[in-house]
Amino acid sequence: MIRSQTLRHAVAGVLVALAATAAFADGVRVRGTVVSVVGDTLLVKSRDGANVPIKLGLGWKAGGIARAKLADIKQGDFVGIASLPGASGPDGALEVLIFPPAMRGTGEGSYGWDLKPNSSMTNGAVSEAVQSVDGTTVNVVYHGQSKKIAIAPNTPIVTFAPAVNADVKPGAAVFVPADRGDDGKLSTTRVVVGKDGVVPPM
Repeated sequence: MIRSQTLRHAVAGVLVALAATAAFADGVRVRGTVVSVVGDTLLVKSRDGANVPIKLGLGWKAGGIARAKLADIKQGDFVGIASLPGASGPDGALEVLIFPPAMRGTGEGSYGWDLKPNSSMTNGAVSEAVQSVDGTTVNVVYHGQSKKIAIAPNTPIVTFAPAVNADVKPGAAVFVPADRGDDGKLSTTRVVVGKDGVVPPM
């Protein structure tokens, strides 16, 4: 029974992650800490200090983010890497998200990102990973193109993990891909929440 519940939570988490990452290139992304969940309203204190209300749609689900390691990135893995242009040479990674095999191909491409000014998000397969004293440089392939990105040893690296809606509670760190309605209000059906003290770095 416990095992089947864990499996259901894992599947639900992957489905939430799929929905969230499919919307990566569009919509509004809210990053911050949960202030409250009252009825169908999630209140998030965003990274700029503003309290942002987000309506939770019917059947909304939580997906988790857990810590991973640089050594977990293998050739052939599908990853999402937020990065900034380097002064010379490859881009420098701001964070790395390792997708589980079931999510391969999610959000594939390279596009503008709002983690930092001038940052981009690249989702693709690792065709090559070269280690050096400064970290690892990966070659990420997407839609027949490729991009080299340097990953320093202190770069946040995460992967998806099971979560339940109850994990979205005051004090929890969240990443919320939301839609803005014609009335200007935000809504979502998916919330990505950090597990075991991890802050979603996307």
